[in-house]
Amino acid sequence: MGTLWFCLVAMMITVYVVLDGFDLGAGAIHLLVAKTDEERRQVLASIGPVWDGNEVWLIAAGGTLYFAFPALYASGFSGFYLPLMIVLWLLILRGISIEFRNHIISRVWDPLWDFLFSASSLLLAVFFGAALANVVRGVPLDSTGYFFEPLWTDLRLGEQTGILDWYTILVGVLALLALVMHGALWVQMKTTGAVNQRSAMFAANAWWGVLILTAMVTTITFKIQSQVKENFVTWPWGLIFPFLAIAGIVGVRFELVKRDERKAFFASCAYLMGMLTSVVFGLYPLVLPARNPVYSLTISSAKAADYGLKVGLVWWTFGILLVIGYFTHTYRSLAGKVAVAEHKAHSSPEIA
Repeated sequence: MGTLWFCLVAMMITVYVVLDGFDLGAGAIHLLVAKTDEERRQVLASIGPVWDGNEVWLIAAGGTLYFAFPALYASGFSGFYLPLMIVLWLLILRGISIEFRNHIISRVWDPLWDFLFSASSLLLAVFFGAALANVVRGVPLDSTGYFFEPLWTDLRLGEQTGILDWYTILVGVLALLALVMHGALWVQMKTTGAVNQRSAMFAANAWWGVLILTAMVTTITFKIQSQVKENFVTWPWGLIFPFLAIAGIVGVRFELVKRDERKAFFASCAYLMGMLTSVVFGLYPLVLPARNPVYSLTISSAKAADYGLKVGLVWWTFGILLVIGYFTHTYRSLAGKVAVAEHKAHSSPEIA
């Protein structure tokens, strides 16, 4: 049961990254692909009907983690308290930036929320990438099962690490570029005119950075976390996951050249899924590696009792079917290009 729930939590986090990832990417490039108020409202309209629903996957994944792996939840959330508070405030700023922007017509009001929307989206992408890198690199767990990390120390890898070091920053930059590419492809698919063209250009430029950093981070990760290399050697069938990422990144370039907006976006989805599942496969059965491997948390040491996991699986299955049905209906209903209504106070962008 522990392995099953490990896969389910990983699946929920992957879905969150794929769905909310284009929201974050669209926010990060918001001020760059949109030059006028109407164009900025066009970008907001592309994510307006779905961004808050996408974030539910993060909450659901956190709740599932608490239920299935309470020891991991307790250790991780206590050790990552500071960055979690930063992420919480960035999520709040991002949400109110979208909601408050159109309430007042002012030369100061709109630019303020536009800046906060872009800045919070950009920083969230970096912090999420750094968080993943912390899990891969390992944290300073001790015999009590808890740890504390400052935001940074000397930026080097060692026994006493900080949240930010050269490796986690590198992964954070990769996450930012990957989500910028993902978001630009989404905005391209949902918009027309100048915003569409600038988004395509951004996606094409970000692609080179994603390609280079993916190769760099993959090579470094094999050296930093021996468990990843060991798993791929032990179970070669797991290479299907990095191959999915490779097919996705190649597909993005191919479809951008062909100007097939829909296929380019789905190729980006495949890349993100391939990267995340490669990490999950590489770490198994670890759920939180320690800098000292003796203290690492594994599936067996962190999971809840089997009886609870079996009962929870019944309710989780029922709930996830409802969620899948809801998201399928929502995205099908909102398919197509967006259109913005005439700008008025207390109005919000609309979708065609």
